[in-house]
Amino acid sequence: MMTPVKLSDALPPCVVFEDEHLLVVNKPAGWNTHSPAPFAGEGIYDWLRHREPRWASLAIVHRLDKETSGLLVFGKTPQANKSLTEQFMQREVEKTYLLVTDRPVDREVWTMESEIRRAGDHYVACAKGQGGEPAETRFRVVRREGVRVWIEAKPVTGRTHQIRVHAASEGLPILGDKLYGGSDFPRVCLHAAQLSFRHPAAGEEKPVFQSDANFEREPHEALRDAFIVKPETDAFRRRHGAADDHAGLYADQFGKFVLTQGERLPTPAEVSSLTPIGLYHKTLIRHVRQTTTAETCPQAVVGETSPERFEVRENGVRYELSFAEGYSVGLFLDQRDNRRRLLLNHIAAGFPLFPEGAAGREVLNCFAYTCAFSVCAALGGARATSLDLSRKYLDWGRRNFALNGPDPSVHDFIFGDVFDWLRRLGKKGRQFDAVLLDPPTFSRSKEHGEFRAANDYGELVTQALRVLKPQGVLFASTNAAGLAPEKFLAQVHDAIAGAGRRVVREHYVPQPPDFPISRDEPAYLKTVWLRVA
Repeated sequence: MMTPVKLSDALPPCVVFEDEHLLVVNKPAGWNTHSPAPFAGEGIYDWLRHREPRWASLAIVHRLDKETSGLLVFGKTPQANKSLTEQFMQREVEKTYLLVTDRPVDREVWTMESEIRRAGDHYVACAKGQGGEPAETRFRVVRREGVRVWIEAKPVTGRTHQIRVHAASEGLPILGDKLYGGSDFPRVCLHAAQLSFRHPAAGEEKPVFQSDANFEREPHEALRDAFIVKPETDAFRRRHGAADDHAGLYADQFGKFVLTQGERLPTPAEVSSLTPIGLYHKTLIRHVRQTTTAETCPQAVVGETSPERFEVRENGVRYELSFAEGYSVGLFLDQRDNRRRLLLNHIAAGFPLFPEGAAGREVLNCFAYTCAFSVCAALGGARATSLDLSRKYLDWGRRNFALNGPDPSVHDFIFGDVFDWLRRLGKKGRQFDAVLLDPPTFSRSKEHGEFRAANDYGELVTQALRVLKPQGVLFASTNAAGLAPEKFLAQVHDAIAGAGRRVVREHYVPQPPDFPISRDEPAYLKTVWLRVA
């Protein structure tokens, strides 16, 4: 048996500095500072705040535009929040940005002063007295390379889009900033390169934090590099369709192999950008049940071919995968952060999974598939019961247990229909501290008939509540793209109320940041953790 890899204390790569008072991070372009809407993707602040118990009190003291990369500081204590807020308000914080323009620049140093006001979806510079807020930015040319000019920008004030507006109003729109007239480029070439302020607990000491700009780095690669902790995780989404400017194509890293999915093959340029040792492709099929296993298996495209079974790592946990078992390869990457919650016994800020610890707790994993959730629950210290309609996948799950150390014989594996077994377990008086529901969008069994998540999720929750202890945690998840978050949550809450129970703690989680959400690539995954009295 291989030695299990334990979850390390490694920080996400985006973290530049941390102490008792501060957390300084290097935000990639394409990631919001905070979530823009209740059911939108998490911003870097939301993702960090709910990731570690010690980050539960993180506070936003300044922001960067989604399109801007670079340094952000978050306060961790009331003392830090008060000090940083005062310094920003008094304009004592020194901020230095780097931008690139491809327009002629006939000066070396200058200052732009104006008022800035909103005009629809953007902002404009205007003269004093026209309804704007005073804004001042100091510019200095750093270097010139051909038609491109690198310019240092120091905002004296902190207005929304200030540097972008001032650069554009000077006839120097930032490269890639289409909103303000910039030339086409994969990203907005604006980076918060330096940040300096008085440390909240160190008197007049002013640490200087720096971050190098890399505008040539592919934005989708830089985004993943910000939060994927390697080597403890080598399975994640590399391309997410239109959200990563690759409409119709999805690419997942599985160890040294890349699996692309879509109704088309990747172009030679896309293959080259993925730099795979071995690349497989899976054609997206709308009616999987009408095809054979051979027809649904990923097909080798270039490079090395995979063995029949191979391993990947996620949060330090080993999983067995296969490209020879049909449409699903053994692990759903969009649940990575939720599996980590089981590993850490930590759901969100102020929301531990088991307040008294996981030892002796019972977790029921319905629709267990290859038992990835169960493995994490076991590694976290709980006893897991895995329930699935496939013996093959339960056996696969046992192998995942063995890969990571927990003895499968200490845990339960139940073959059968989930609805049928929830009734049986309820009649037997079995009770669980946590029940995990991650059903397929559609399923059919002899015992229960058809299940459609869009219409039947409430019935599933009703049955699950029969075996959930008072103050137990219910995890409800669906990837039914056509089911709106509001309707999904309404089904869950109505079922809980109908059972005479109530929610005392709740945390909604969208898909993780390597599955970015955009207008052209809407959210599909909806997950919620609820403590039910």
